[in-house]
Amino acid sequence: MSELFDIFDEALNPIGVKRRAAVHRDGDWHQVFHCWVIGREANGDPYLILQKRKEYLDYPNKIDISAAGHLRAGEGVRDGLRELEEELGLRAAFEDLIPLGRRVGINRIGAFVDRQICHVFLYECDQPLEAYRYQRAEIAGLLKLRIDDAMRLHSGDVPCVKAASVGLGSDPITVTRDDFIPSVDNYVMKILVLARRYFVGEQELWI
Repeated sequence: MSELFDIFDEALNPIGVKRRAAVHRDGDWHQVFHCWVIGREANGDPYLILQKRKEYLDYPNKIDISAAGHLRAGEGVRDGLRELEEELGLRAAFEDLIPLGRRVGINRIGAFVDRQICHVFLYECDQPLEAYRYQRAEIAGLLKLRIDDAMRLHSGDVPCVKAASVGLGSDPITVTRDDFIPSVDNYVMKILVLARRYFVGEQELWI
């Protein structure tokens, strides 16, 4: 049976509950949890952990947020914490997440319409890439991308960069901007800027 989601109007007021398939058919606003995992190499270089989606999912074979998922009907933001454990094998306390605020995201693939109210967080974790127990049913593999390299890529300074990887057949792999899920607001670049600010000690971090 399809999951139930709370749905919202354009002012983000709750207006009812709908099944998942109908929400994406009708383009209803609904809530999601986004957590971007960041870390620092022994030499101090900051990096971002990303996942590559399986070929049979929405946005097939695209590079995506470290961990993300929908909030079901009646759930609050704290319930989204389960995505870190389910997708990456990380058990984190909600208080250890770094809140970045709320973002609205809009995308369309054919008849699939995705209007999201995104609750966005960073989470710092320095464990080795090989130690992640990722959800193999939905995730093809993981990447570790240096933040400086990713910023050069998403600003258009270079056409591609190298990223450490597990599960993707080679290490490192070559990454281009086209490998990422598209967004109208350059979402990934915004996260990179906020992550770099976090690592230099800034505390007012808002998406």
